[in-house]
Amino acid sequence: MRTSIATVCLSGSLTQKLHAIAAAGFDGVEIMEADLVCAFESPEEIRALCARLGLSIDMYQPLRDVEGVDDETFAANLRRAEAKFDLMARLGTDLVLLCSNVATATVDDDDRAGAQLGMLADAAAAHGIRIAYEALAWGRFVDDYRHAWRLVQRADRPNLGLCLDSFHILSRGHDPAAIEGMDARKLFFLQLADAPALDLDVLSWSRHHRLFPGEGDFDLVGFLTHVRRAGYAGPLSLEVFNDVFRQTDVAGTARHARRSLNWLADRTAAAGGWELDRVEAPQHPRGVDFVEIAGSDLADVDRILDQLGFAYGGGHRSKTVRLWQAGAARVVLNEQAREERPRLAGFGFLVDDAEAAMRRALAIGAPEAFRLTSAGEQRLRAVAAPDGTEVYWNDRVGGGSWLAEFGERADAATPALLDGIIDHLNVGYAWHQFDEAVLFNTSILSLEPEPVTELAGPHGLVRSQAMRSADGAVRLAMNVAPPSAPAVDRHVAIRVDDARAVARRARERGLRFLPIPGNYYDDLAARFALDDDLLGELRDLDLLYDRDARGAFVHFYTPTVGGVFFEIVERQGGYEGYGATNAPVRLAAQR
Repeated sequence: MRTSIATVCLSGSLTQKLHAIAAAGFDGVEIMEADLVCAFESPEEIRALCARLGLSIDMYQPLRDVEGVDDETFAANLRRAEAKFDLMARLGTDLVLLCSNVATATVDDDDRAGAQLGMLADAAAAHGIRIAYEALAWGRFVDDYRHAWRLVQRADRPNLGLCLDSFHILSRGHDPAAIEGMDARKLFFLQLADAPALDLDVLSWSRHHRLFPGEGDFDLVGFLTHVRRAGYAGPLSLEVFNDVFRQTDVAGTARHARRSLNWLADRTAAAGGWELDRVEAPQHPRGVDFVEIAGSDLADVDRILDQLGFAYGGGHRSKTVRLWQAGAARVVLNEQAREERPRLAGFGFLVDDAEAAMRRALAIGAPEAFRLTSAGEQRLRAVAAPDGTEVYWNDRVGGGSWLAEFGERADAATPALLDGIIDHLNVGYAWHQFDEAVLFNTSILSLEPEPVTELAGPHGLVRSQAMRSADGAVRLAMNVAPPSAPAVDRHVAIRVDDARAVARRARERGLRFLPIPGNYYDDLAARFALDDDLLGELRDLDLLYDRDARGAFVHFYTPTVGGVFFEIVERQGGYEGYGATNAPVRLAAQR
């Protein structure tokens, strides 16, 4: 697989972008005209820099608004194009992107458009240049790749072919199957972008909301499968216009982009039954093995876990780490951290083959996280999520696993008063990390995204998206607050059979839950017509409640310690949600 990326995807100067692109492992680059015009370096210097970095200049772009015009306008367009061809010779690239006319087209006549494309191709041929014609989704007369193909055929020039752009095709709902019937020699270039499903004009959608593959709603695996079946042998290139990516660290975004192509190539190869570009098969998580909370002083977290009914499992044999357990729910407290503020620092998944999961993660491009392992201890390997959270895999259970490292006290611990399992993890991300986290969770953790929701918070709307394994054994809810708002705290949700009983016992042990306003319960009574005794108990214990056609949800929250808190949840019937209607109440109460 050869890979390429348009410089428009990244922040920074052109030279900064090129260094980041090369460091991320791309083979080539599309140079955007605006980036070159703003650069102080000459085209010759940019050409030399790319050569030193090992980057091919795969395409220069864009040439706009050429075909479908009157003769006088076309003559001016040819003069403009000649200047571009001279520039490309200095830059050292032989392929230019030609977008279908948007602004100046006045003649809706395929014969005229085809003839003008042919004349443009003849002018380009004199410079040894090829033209990749692309149907923009908002083109005035040509907005469908199949129409663009007919014009290329009509012009019939060896140096005129197509550029296929997934956004322009899929955003309009066009069927990409026709690609398979095209002459592969005429498929000059391929540009890839994902995008969320939005009810928005296609130009604004394209200019501000494109995403890297795996982060949106487009079926890019199906799209690329058609392209591969057609025989396309050129690079897979990314062209992503996104306001966030143009602001984030250029090196990190380039690595993020490269990982998205690794994921897409692997999933396409798997769907098509091809071995080329395959990496290790995904390891689907069977459950959450543990969560790790880090901080220099975690005594307040100890107290909350004890009050909830967790059993203390003792300290680690070689690290300043201790274990709390409640059934299958395990919380590791790590005081080796330098930061004083407690945080959810990592979590582990149970899988069938931990080494296979690690090999896949590294092949996709996730960075390995170092963990000191002493003699006789299980080697738990991990990678770092976009925000630095460490994700581990474990394929051992019982005494043969890391649990044995907590010595005799783990076996002789006082039985837990709570029998639970980790239901879900709720992780807050910074505004610029959310989309990358979606890709990480999809490509590395084998989780599938659920629809995005927006929750009203005291500082504005909180964007929320849950991701889960196919069987629901692992659920990860991601939240991101507005850029000007404080970071959203993270929490661990423990599922139990009887949340009210757990709440009563925890209250008796001194735990005070997140206080819920009385108005909430008045509204609850109006919405659900609950039994007076149940409503009274919910009110007395600061419990929250939700219900849908499949079942009900009872839950409560502990106080926040640093940047982390706990939630106890009870799922009744077939309830699969997270109590989203209660989130605004929780966010306001925590404020």
